[in-house]
Amino acid sequence: MAVAFKRDPYPGKPKILFIGLAESTHTRSWIDLLSNTEMNVRLFALPSGDPPDDWWVRTYITSGSHRKKLGNRKYLFSGIRGMFDYVVNKLINKRIIQIDDNFNNYFMNSNQSNDFELSSSGRGSLPGHFTPEAKLAQVITRWRPDIIQTLGLFDGQGGWFYYKVRKAYHLENHGKWLIQLRGGSDLTLRKHDPANMGVIRSMLMDCHQIITDNRINIAFATNLGIPERKFAPISPLPGTGGVDLGVLGLSDLIPPSKRERIVLWPKAYESPWSKALPVLESLKIAWQSIFPCEIRLLAVTPEVKSWFLALPQQIRQHCTLLDRITREEVLELMKKTRVLLAPSLVDGIPNILYEAMAYGVFPIVSPLETICTIVEKDENVLFARNLYPEEIASALTRAMSDDKLIDEAAVRNIKIVRRFADRKQIAPLVIDYYHSLI
Repeated sequence: MAVAFKRDPYPGKPKILFIGLAESTHTRSWIDLLSNTEMNVRLFALPSGDPPDDWWVRTYITSGSHRKKLGNRKYLFSGIRGMFDYVVNKLINKRIIQIDDNFNNYFMNSNQSNDFELSSSGRGSLPGHFTPEAKLAQVITRWRPDIIQTLGLFDGQGGWFYYKVRKAYHLENHGKWLIQLRGGSDLTLRKHDPANMGVIRSMLMDCHQIITDNRINIAFATNLGIPERKFAPISPLPGTGGVDLGVLGLSDLIPPSKRERIVLWPKAYESPWSKALPVLESLKIAWQSIFPCEIRLLAVTPEVKSWFLALPQQIRQHCTLLDRITREEVLELMKKTRVLLAPSLVDGIPNILYEAMAYGVFPIVSPLETICTIVEKDENVLFARNLYPEEIASALTRAMSDDKLIDEAAVRNIKIVRRFADRKQIAPLVIDYYHSLI
């Protein structure tokens, strides 16, 4: 099986190494754009998780898991030597954190932005071959990809992880580095903190090109001094690669006013990017106006569940709490949903927004500058700021009662999806773009 992994299916054809969260449906959906191309595609999975066993992409696993042998998986911490490396990695994890601190402290206290290198030994070095970082360096130097694409910049995603490795192991001449920014979460809050400017500018200048899903990120980066030519000509594009309209069966979709009175709340968690407690409060405010209805809560975290249990019984008995479900399950749920409830503090152009519009679900979102570039209030969506329960309750009440609004919006919204997020149109653009880089 190991030999099968090493042997590229298309010898001599372009080699692309993705670095990101293998458990993320966003990661897999983007890479799936290349499923029918003659390109040699691999993913270096960050330690936080693994992809499903039936996913087609050859993947390096660094989570320490030991599943059954698969021809398209390479478990970098399996076997006696791998298990030893994994244990040592855990023992020196505090040192890896110190390395991150060294990077951060450098950029916070220096005006230099593009010439920092970790020493090859001593304080600040990445220890031996025990770490996922060291394993990534081995993969790159041995496989020699033409393109290295990192998915996400911060918050445990690919960009910062690879940047450390790139500097520590002097990989600047190994492949062209593409950064794919994650909506608004990578830059929106950090752009207000001068301490982050050095590291952001250094990474954006160091890479070959940048892919993003919104023009606000482009404007911010150019104001930071990043040449606009750094942004891939295909930008902006949805981080999932868009919605497959061909499998929707649009003529079979029920108008939203005729559907079950289901409200889908996909962000039932607390994070820097969205807050759940104001949404729970809005349900109490709006309940008498929106009942009867059913609420589906996705990605529910323990903290939010605790507050949910404090809701009145008459609300709780009409709610279904779900953990993280597959993208396919979400899309199936969309077919019978009336309203998407997705207020947030920080977002690019949410993929869930495109998906809801494609399926005729009426969106309630926050009036963020990224979102406002493609939709208008009362035409496509209703706006409600994330921290204002009364605004959310008001929007929810109207969306659950105004059949004319939501049915007319469904007709307009599918046109937006066709224009900005049609996967059938996006796929050849992305494939041609990759070929142009080789």
